[in-house]
Amino acid sequence: MHFRKLWRDGKEKKDLSKPLELPAEIEAIRQKALRGHHLEQVIWGKILLDSVYVPSDPATAITWFRMAAQAGYGPAHNMLGRCYYFGWGCPQDYQQAILHYTLAAKLNDNWGRYNLAIMTMRGIGMQQDLLSAFSLFQMGTQAGHAKSMNILARFYEEGWVVPQDKKKALMLYKEAAQKGDYRGQHNYAVWLAEQGHIEEAVVWWHQAIPQATLDVLLAIQGIVQKLKNNAVNNLKYAVEREIKSKKA
Repeated sequence: MHFRKLWRDGKEKKDLSKPLELPAEIEAIRQKALRGHHLEQVIWGKILLDSVYVPSDPATAITWFRMAAQAGYGPAHNMLGRCYYFGWGCPQDYQQAILHYTLAAKLNDNWGRYNLAIMTMRGIGMQQDLLSAFSLFQMGTQAGHAKSMNILARFYEEGWVVPQDKKKALMLYKEAAQKGDYRGQHNYAVWLAEQGHIEEAVVWWHQAIPQATLDVLLAIQGIVQKLKNNAVNNLKYAVEREIKSKKA
């Protein structure tokens, strides 16, 4: 369930000065969280971070994440890691982020493992360690985590700590794309376009656009502007619209 809402197309937030009237499905989540259900505690915490239903309250969100984390619930540790990483409801603290991502990873939470791998790969709050990052992304890939597949593909494409293997990289990009990762979809589309399979590439780019971040959208725009194929015309307009929307 997605409770975060982007405000555009004339939509506005509710007047949060009025007494809260939560939709039945949201109130059900809150009630289950109050009764100690760990999944709902994490979901309710996410709602408190950013939703249209309640005023943003990151500090209280952390309290809910801690409740579930103390019970050994991996996704809760991941969310605590994110709070410390970004400074949501607490001072930004990379060491605490690493601690909670590590605990999440040990509890086999894919997102916690992935976030720890990103910090390890980039050397954020620690010394860069590409070999350890590779191992973490590999574990995520084996668990079916699409974003881990996409970055593992980059390791093979570039030959980072492993022999360069572009065939394996392509296989991983394709699998990430098929599992819905927009970066994987973009990377796979780039390869298809380079091989002359423009129409197939356009299909994958169209799938990537709705979820893509601005950097990926700009990358797509830069590539398709150079392509001479009728199949890219609608794609160009779709990318331009999404870029304008993201910048608004």
